[in-house]
Amino acid sequence: MRLVLTEFVTLDGVSQGPGSPDEDTSDGFALGGWLVPHLDAAFVRYTSDRLDLADGLLLGRRTYEAFARDWPKITDPGDPFAERMNTLPKYVVSSTLAEGAWDPTTVLRGDPVRTVAELKARPGRELQIHGSARLGDALLSAGLVDALRLVVAPTVLRTGRRLLAGGPGARDDATSALRLVHHEATPSGLLLLEYETTGRARRGTYAGVTGVPG
Repeated sequence: MRLVLTEFVTLDGVSQGPGSPDEDTSDGFALGGWLVPHLDAAFVRYTSDRLDLADGLLLGRRTYEAFARDWPKITDPGDPFAERMNTLPKYVVSSTLAEGAWDPTTVLRGDPVRTVAELKARPGRELQIHGSARLGDALLSAGLVDALRLVVAPTVLRTGRRLLAGGPGARDDATSALRLVHHEATPSGLLLLEYETTGRARRGTYAGVTGVPG
């Protein structure tokens, strides 16, 4: 299966609490719900089409518990996501969760890089990470993520947990190079960006524009 990281982010890279003020208030975050004012039909169509490609969902414990609490409560037959979110196989990476209450769920124990690599080796289309930014960042650094789908909201928060936080002195073997394969803007101003990973980040020295590809 391809491993696809799907995230909602602000223009300054915050991924925490996009769906409601009380979705994720950890570390005192009080600005949740920043994506909701920008939702429109184009966004719904795009995310629904991409969810159609999933053969499973990969989640960290925090996101899993929030999803397991909220998604089963959505019973509107007209909701474009609820049935698939509730019935797709869920895989949760956790060393503390004994079992999952959101069927069907499999708890993945041990080293996340090893267990996810084994899961990826199974036949199928896409294993999608939704939310779970820290897990997604770790797997991207390990070279396991095949594609990123980002929904970028036209807002700047200047606080909150970033999607790709990194740190000082990033190692060459933890960098990522990406190739843009799809982009569009919705009427409400959301940017829908899709990238494929192409290995580790490249570097060079600027020597003028001569020889730059046209």
